[in-house]
Amino acid sequence: MLKAENKVAILLHEGIKGVQGKTGLSLLRYSESSVVAVIDYQSAGESLAQLTGIQRDIPIVASVTEALSYSPDVLTIGIAPSGGALPSAWWDEVEQAVTAGLSVVNGLHTPMASYPQFRELLREWQWIWDVRQEPAGLKVGSGKARSLSCQRVLTVGTDMAIGKMSTSLELQKASKARGLRSKFIATGQAGIMIAGDGVPLDAVRVDFASGAIEQMVMRYGQDHDILYIEGQGSLLHPGSTATLPLIRGSQATHLILVHRAGQTHIRNCPDVPIPPLSRVVELYEQVAVAAGAFAPAKVAAIALNTHHLDESAAKEIIAQTTAETKLPCIDAVRFGADILLDAIHISIN
Repeated sequence: MLKAENKVAILLHEGIKGVQGKTGLSLLRYSESSVVAVIDYQSAGESLAQLTGIQRDIPIVASVTEALSYSPDVLTIGIAPSGGALPSAWWDEVEQAVTAGLSVVNGLHTPMASYPQFRELLREWQWIWDVRQEPAGLKVGSGKARSLSCQRVLTVGTDMAIGKMSTSLELQKASKARGLRSKFIATGQAGIMIAGDGVPLDAVRVDFASGAIEQMVMRYGQDHDILYIEGQGSLLHPGSTATLPLIRGSQATHLILVHRAGQTHIRNCPDVPIPPLSRVVELYEQVAVAAGAFAPAKVAAIALNTHHLDESAAKEIIAQTTAETKLPCIDAVRFGADILLDAIHISIN
C-alpha cells in the first residue's frame, strides 16, 4: 500500500501525451504520496504542468536510471498498454528499479509479485503490490446494502474513461471540506492506489462482482454518512459488464451522470451513438429501480468533463447542459464539486 511518506516514481512512458496514462495522471492529481519523478521518454525535460494542467513541480525523466537520482522508494506502474502487457524494454526498467531497492505498485493484469526473477531480487523491506487481485471470500450479491442508512452515491457514465473516478474523488474532497463523514470506495486500479483499498472490479469473476461491491459498501456503510462509489464502464458500451454490478451491489441512493462534453458516440465504437443526456438519465434511473424491485435512485446532477475546452467554452456548455437536462451541472475537476454535493443534499432533504 502506498503511504503518504513514500517517495514515488511513476512509470508513464507514452502516457502523458497518449491515451494509456490514466492511472499515472490520476496519481499525480490525487495521491497523498510524494511523487518525486515521472518517467516518460517521450516527454522528458518538458513541463508537467504545461502538458497536463496538473500544477505540480515534478521532473519528467527518460528512464528509471535517471529517476533514481531523486531517491524514490516506490516505482508505480502508471500506464496501461494495449492488451495490458508491458513491452520487454519497460519490464527491464521495472527490474532495474527492484534491483535498486524500490518496491513496486503494479496495476496491470499481469502479476509481478510471483515473477521468479523479481522474487529473487527482493530484499526484506521491499514488496510488490499487484493491485488487480480478486479479493478472497467473495459471495454473490444479495441486495443487502439497501439496509444501510448512509447515502450511497455512484458515478455512472456515457462511456468508459471519462472521469467517473475523478468526480467521485472531487465529491469526497468537497465533503471533507464540509466536515461530512464520507468515504471514497475505489473500484479500479488507480482509485485503489489512491485510497489504499477497494475492489479491482475488472479482476473479479462476474458472478461475484455485485457481491464484491456489496462487501465493501457494507464494510464502511455503518461508520459513514456518505459513500462515494467509483463508477466503471457504461450501460451504453457494448463491451462493459461493470456498471450493473455496481448499481446492484451498492444499492445506490443517488447517481451522478458523467459525460465528456460534445461526445456523440462511444469512443471505441463509432457506430454506437450516445443518446441525449435526458434519455441517458432515464435509462440509469429505470435500471436502478428495476421496475420497482429496488428503491429508486435518481440522477442528482451531471458531471461534465470539459478538459478539452477552454474555460469560456466549458462554462457555455455547462450552462447549456443544465438548461437541456434541468439538472445541476459542473466540471468537478475544473470548478470543484460543491454544486454536485449541493444537489445530493437537496435530494436527501
